[in-house]
Amino acid sequence: MPSLARLAALLGGLVFCASAMAADVDAESYGYPLANPFEATIATTPPELRPELPADGDIRQSDYSVRLRPDREFELLDNFWPVTKLRYRLAQQNGRAPLIFIISGTGAHYASGTTEYLKKLFYGAGFHVVQLSSPTSYDFMAAASRSATPGYSPDDADDLYRAMQAVRAQHPKLEVSEFLLTGYSLGALHAAFVSQLDETRRAFDFKRVLLLNPPVNLYTSISNLDKLVQTKVQGIDNSTNFYDLVLGKLTRYFNDKGYLDINEAMLYDFQQSKEKLSNEQMAMLIGTSFRFSSADIVFTSDLLNRRGLITPRDYHITESTSLTPFFQMALRCDFDCYIAEQLMPMWRARYDGGSLNQLIEKSSLYALEDYLKGSDKIAVMHNADDLILGQGDIGFLRSTFGERLTLYPRGGHCGNLNYRVNADAMLEFFRG
Repeated sequence: MPSLARLAALLGGLVFCASAMAADVDAESYGYPLANPFEATIATTPPELRPELPADGDIRQSDYSVRLRPDREFELLDNFWPVTKLRYRLAQQNGRAPLIFIISGTGAHYASGTTEYLKKLFYGAGFHVVQLSSPTSYDFMAAASRSATPGYSPDDADDLYRAMQAVRAQHPKLEVSEFLLTGYSLGALHAAFVSQLDETRRAFDFKRVLLLNPPVNLYTSISNLDKLVQTKVQGIDNSTNFYDLVLGKLTRYFNDKGYLDINEAMLYDFQQSKEKLSNEQMAMLIGTSFRFSSADIVFTSDLLNRRGLITPRDYHITESTSLTPFFQMALRCDFDCYIAEQLMPMWRARYDGGSLNQLIEKSSLYALEDYLKGSDKIAVMHNADDLILGQGDIGFLRSTFGERLTLYPRGGHCGNLNYRVNADAMLEFFRG
């Protein structure tokens, strides 16, 4: 199971003519080799097609922490003591340089694989880089979120903005020429809301903002990923579950290789082997990874708010308490369940909110349509075959962003972020 957990952690998310045409990239000239969106999402880019990046030892970086919720130090249970302060990572250049904030995707820690990759890419190009956890990660929920109930994007953005201000205040001697912002997957949606917030608060006055594979309709994206868990997979019956099947394939693969090493390069190589996963198996793997992230949100939000839905209110939890039974219960609560039992009640109590459709509208890119249409500093890079997109989403992106949308034909969900062509395009955008 530890190997499967590491594997899941790596997966760390109609056409309509607009007056200004998006930059559509055709498959032949693009050159990205994986036409299967499930495979691209899991295996990402072949190692030989990735950009050169600085080694960890060549990056001047450290982890820091800020106290955003002093009250949590007295409210949190014993097993949450490591996250009473919000941790983040700062990579800094020698001297004056642009500073870019990176917001991680669903459930992702600030040092997750994709965030680390983006840090290396931007640091190698001469930027200071700050890596932030997602508002849906347990550490951010505990240390920075006011409600500890992520999912309402304006609130999540406000929590992020306060964290970013605290980070900047903690490094007054850092020489910054300008501020930049990016995020991937759910972090890209959050980046859009943070950018709008900054228009009035003006703490950063971001020069450029890049949204990488954002959900358009948050509920559609969540539903698409949740449905993958329900995929019918050949070979799974009452005596053989999905995890047995995948672990069996991985075991045979590593026996043939002669060593154990789970990373993105291995996943690409694995998909070229005789043990490769079928489309149905890959769909189930992606869906399962998302369900683990959802369960973490369900469990953490319930526990921090003492709602008693997963963990009984009077149940005393210590560092030695096994959380497995509670997490198993949280796994049975999908995102619809989380919305109905935790997010909607919080939203209605705090903001006198109305229907589910209103919550979805206020938490998706739709809520920012006018702002996004009129803000030349914001651009989007997305994939036509992204698993999180629904009917009409690409049309919305075209009509809203026009020529500021770059639409790649392949890549699945964030699978081509580490492709050289994409890397060059990101750097070109931020360099102006």
